[in-house]
Amino acid sequence: MLEGFAGGGLELRKRASGALALQGSFPYGKRAVLSDGGRTGRPKKEVIAPKAFAYRINTPSEHGGKKDIHLLSGHDYGKPLASVRSGTLEIADNDAGVTFTATITEEMQEVSYVKDILAAVAAGLAIGISPGFRLPPKRAVPEPEKIEDEGMDPENGAHNAIIRTVMAALLYELSIVTRPAYPETQIEARKWSPDPVTRVFLPSRMRYPR
Repeated sequence: MLEGFAGGGLELRKRASGALALQGSFPYGKRAVLSDGGRTGRPKKEVIAPKAFAYRINTPSEHGGKKDIHLLSGHDYGKPLASVRSGTLEIADNDAGVTFTATITEEMQEVSYVKDILAAVAAGLAIGISPGFRLPPKRAVPEPEKIEDEGMDPENGAHNAIIRTVMAALLYELSIVTRPAYPETQIEARKWSPDPVTRVFLPSRMRYPR
């Protein structure tokens, strides 16, 4: 499973019912620096192309309804927060990126790992969004990714980076993580009340798949 990291603003609000609505988005078409190349290597950058995650979001499952996608804590399927199949996660795909709304029920908020991740979010320590995905087989998508050389541009400080563009991928989960990367990405956690909004923006990072 490949993973990408993204970060952005978050918003915490509370309402009488105690239900928590977590909203976020992952941007398409934004270039991320995954590695500066160290002392001897070449920098690596990655782009998720528009609509790259569309297939599993929009294609019905074999049993009807949408294919299941999870919201997790730290890419751990043992720490689920919401899912499409359970009706607690809504995901939409458009040219700009992926948006989602997750409902964290009162019962789930009492689970220890959920308390931990919500506390980390409230403290500003975990506000990143990271998609977990696989590339489709080439028999289905002949060119799911594209690797290019950035080229040299001494005036702007470019260093002949390797650029990987993901054209099509199978999205299985989105995770809340501690190491975010795209400032354009946004994550919002709401407990629905007129309380003031707290918004934090952090830089983000993605891991370059081997």
